[in-house]
Amino acid sequence: LRAKRAAEATERDARIKEKNEMIKKKKILEELLLSNNKQKIQKRNQLAEQARQEQEEYERIIKKQLDDMEKERKIEEERKRMRYENTKDLKKMIKLREEKEKLEAKEVLEEGNRIVEFEYEGIFEEVLDKLGEMPLPPYITHKLEDKNRYQTVYAKYEGSAAAPTAGLHFTNDLLDKISKMGVDIAYVTLHVGLGTFRPVKVDDVTKHHMHTEYYSIDKEAADKINNAKKNGHRVICVGTTSCRTIESAAGDDGFIKPSNGDTSIFIYPGYKFKVLDCLITNFHLPESTLIMLVSALAGRENVLEAYRIAVNEKYRFFSFGDAMFITNDDTVVK
Repeated sequence: LRAKRAAEATERDARIKEKNEMIKKKKILEELLLSNNKQKIQKRNQLAEQARQEQEEYERIIKKQLDDMEKERKIEEERKRMRYENTKDLKKMIKLREEKEKLEAKEVLEEGNRIVEFEYEGIFEEVLDKLGEMPLPPYITHKLEDKNRYQTVYAKYEGSAAAPTAGLHFTNDLLDKISKMGVDIAYVTLHVGLGTFRPVKVDDVTKHHMHTEYYSIDKEAADKINNAKKNGHRVICVGTTSCRTIESAAGDDGFIKPSNGDTSIFIYPGYKFKVLDCLITNFHLPESTLIMLVSALAGRENVLEAYRIAVNEKYRFFSFGDAMFITNDDTVVK
């Protein structure tokens, strides 16, 4: 009996010890989980703070560019005012226009658009060309003396409200050199809408209203692009305009069919590109749909770094500015 009781006591002590060990292990596990959660929260807070600092730095960079442009605008306005004062025939010219042509706004639409009525003599397009001015981004405040400065050398069809400014870097000589290197050049059409100048004002980008733009890709261009994809070559778009065009016409298989129509494609981070491999583009305004497209390809951090370098190296920004080459090939030195 005494031996039986001793055995029961030993078994009871073993169970108590085992239970205590389990409690101890559970406590250690809970402490580890709590520590991991604290580390995760701390890491998340650090990333959020880093993102906030990067955004502030980016906004500072752009603000400096806009301030410099504002100074240039004021200087140009003063020059314009002096030229107008010295132009003796200006009032006569305005009077002549008023007698022959009349423009009346009939209706004000959303986002500052207007429906207008023209009264004129002659051919409408010629009247517009004579009296109208080249549509320019809002940060270009002076009139261009030479309209060809805001026109690519390969422009063919009328209808766009803005130039594909990345294309302004290309001359006929440069295009000839590129072709002789063995590069196939495909030309596509996009009638850029005024919406390209409008910033994104909503917190949820999916709720931003994109205006439709007409695009057209003929069989020759489609064949060149598709052959490049089939043969493992890169498709390099000159400008966000070309990018929007081919991505609008591409199927899920990454190939393009000759087509035309309206597109309201909005490319922002998270978008999976179907055709484009590389992009040549200028430096864009903050809060624009264009910089969101660039960030979708290059990544927000890379874009911010590119802007920092551009400012330090005194690159020119926006329509008449410098361009950058963005590739999705990690083997290329960035």
